[in-house]
Amino acid sequence: MYSQWGEATTYPEESGQRLAFVSMGLRLHYRAWGAGIPSLPILMLHGHPGDADCMTVFAEAVAGLHPCVAPDLRGYGRSQVTDPFGMSAHLEDLQLLLDELGWQDCLVLGWSLGGILALELALRLPERVKGLVLVATAACPRSDHPPTDIWDQVNTGIASLINWAWPGWEWNIDTFGRRSLYRYLLQQHTPTAYRYLAQAALPAYLQTSHHASQALGTALRQGYNREGALHQIRIPVLLMAAEQDRHITLGSSAATAQALPQCTWIAYPNTAHLFPWEIPAQVGQDLRQWLRAQDWGIPSTPSAKVY
Repeated sequence: MYSQWGEATTYPEESGQRLAFVSMGLRLHYRAWGAGIPSLPILMLHGHPGDADCMTVFAEAVAGLHPCVAPDLRGYGRSQVTDPFGMSAHLEDLQLLLDELGWQDCLVLGWSLGGILALELALRLPERVKGLVLVATAACPRSDHPPTDIWDQVNTGIASLINWAWPGWEWNIDTFGRRSLYRYLLQQHTPTAYRYLAQAALPAYLQTSHHASQALGTALRQGYNREGALHQIRIPVLLMAAEQDRHITLGSSAATAQALPQCTWIAYPNTAHLFPWEIPAQVGQDLRQWLRAQDWGIPSTPSAKVY
């Protein structure tokens, strides 16, 4: 029973439980893996558009090493909203979630928008965030995405619908996928990447609210830039980026890595913004290797709830 934030709701899942809690009057949902693992837990934050299911690729990579929780951020996935909100609401939600889980210490892994929130959480809660994994993100995100036209939209819609019905079908990938907007999100148009698109990306896109898009768009138009604060983050950081990322450029990610005092930097060739779905085995191997190499300097039994 979650006495302060509301009653937990559990959804039986083959891989990872689904639960919910209440933050500022809103019911927020999250997914949890790794019950009972006596190790430093990881909070995993998805991008835009996205949801907790998009983070399965990372949860599977650390299976048996760390317990993980991935929320559907406010306005995404099952955490739907009816009113506008600002980006700071995400941070309030995440702090309440950490309190609800009983996590006094944790790592935070964030992909794209999730990486920006991870940086903000580390600045906000330096005594609780012991390490960061930043994926395809930057403290001052810059894009060089080219203009799109109606045929980009048409091909993307057709590719997505066919891929949803027949995930990873190579005829669809070659006929529509490579001509769609996926060509700016992927460099390696493999059946594996397209299965991730069908299973996680398309459902997340359809459930991303207008209010969530509006909150992010407002922050970007205001010129979001936290590079000047990065010197305050004196914890181990792994920053993974793609050399052909058009959504958050390699250069902006590299500038973030250079400004962080304790950052390990990996740039993957022939990949784009969705590189964890292009090369999941390599990303998982590098993530595990980095996690095992760190001396977190805290007890290995955090006060986390048992899921």
